[in-house]
Amino acid sequence: MSEFTRGRRNDASLPSAKAATTYQRQWFARLKERAAAGDPVALVNADAPQEILRALDIPYVVNQWWASVCAAKQRSGPYLRLLAERGYPADQEQYNSLALASTFDEDPPWGGLPPISFVLAEMTGDALRKVFEAWQRERGATFLGFERTVPREVDPYWWNRIEDDWEALVGKQRIDLMTAELTGVIRHLEVTTGRTFDEERFRTVMDLVNEQQRYNRATRDLIARTSPAPITIADSIPSVMIPQWHRGTEWARDAARTFYEEVRERADNGESPCPDEQIRLMWVGTGLWFDMGFYSWFQETYGAMFVWSMYLGLAADGYIRHGEDPLRTLAGRFAAFPDMINAPPWASEWYAKEAVHNRIDGAVHMATTDRRGNYFVNRAIEAAGVPVLQIVGDSGDARSWNQEAVQAQVAEFIEKRVAPVAARRRAREERRR
Repeated sequence: MSEFTRGRRNDASLPSAKAATTYQRQWFARLKERAAAGDPVALVNADAPQEILRALDIPYVVNQWWASVCAAKQRSGPYLRLLAERGYPADQEQYNSLALASTFDEDPPWGGLPPISFVLAEMTGDALRKVFEAWQRERGATFLGFERTVPREVDPYWWNRIEDDWEALVGKQRIDLMTAELTGVIRHLEVTTGRTFDEERFRTVMDLVNEQQRYNRATRDLIARTSPAPITIADSIPSVMIPQWHRGTEWARDAARTFYEEVRERADNGESPCPDEQIRLMWVGTGLWFDMGFYSWFQETYGAMFVWSMYLGLAADGYIRHGEDPLRTLAGRFAAFPDMINAPPWASEWYAKEAVHNRIDGAVHMATTDRRGNYFVNRAIEAAGVPVLQIVGDSGDARSWNQEAVQAQVAEFIEKRVAPVAARRRAREERRR
């Protein structure tokens, strides 16, 4: 069996990363027990406002988290074939459709998902909407969708204003619409589940989310200014994202604090998985779940560390909101969420800012062929003085991944374009000392 077929495992070494993975397994077992006892379970897309479910005490599974589990277990190819056998396209929204596909498997990872009663997602594009409509058709889950809106005016430097001036920045009409949609979803869930939305608990949830993301911001900034980097994205992704799926809980807030404290201790002690760091890389796109060990090869060969992913960056900049009306504040968090990570100029200028802030020497951008805005993201990063290599791939589709070919692409990119940039950066930093 080839190394590619097996997939290379995440070599995360932080205790917080390992603890988060252990917690997730225990949480999932408890969730399935609740489902077996009759509790309704929701499936929620990453860009949907999960916080209302927390306030209603409705357990939920994040669609992209479960997709990452399926991909890590090397099920993406078989699952996409299961979709094709049922007449669904297997070459669109692969990452977002793996969870549905897993329900057709007789032996899914971790025993499979519990029955899903509700699906919450923003309708970003016709294909994605159809994925969640299929949940309703195939599994009887009620699809509760949020409209995708676009701004009339844009501030490409949104991160400077988003915490407090989100009403003006995102746009009143967009926030009005999402607030009304949230109100309708809450009413529907109250009626169908018999639960009562607790506004006081909801305020606590919102406060805990802000606390959690402040720790993530401190961690992002610490990694950005520290050489050699105290961790790689193999550590940061699980330490950030598993708590992110539990936003609004004390456990998630405390996990983010522990993560920060561990990274700070490493930075203070000069510890690094690559003590001879020569090159700092960023990974633009979703995680390479079926081959997380891919990232480590370059630090062993070139002293090149992948120190940035969008997960920690977005946690630092994209979630914190302050406001008197918690429901409207939640709308202010999510009404523009796709803009921040996908749509130019919000996304393109943010990636460029993060490249500069994190002292990045080269960016590897894994982008699906149908993702809009790739060109503008790449152009903005390049304009900031950071070379970009775009590779084609999908986090939910290992069929299209040629490990050896992509590794060779990135190696050539490092040797020919990134190494000279990194040498100039190190020289500048040495002169400043």
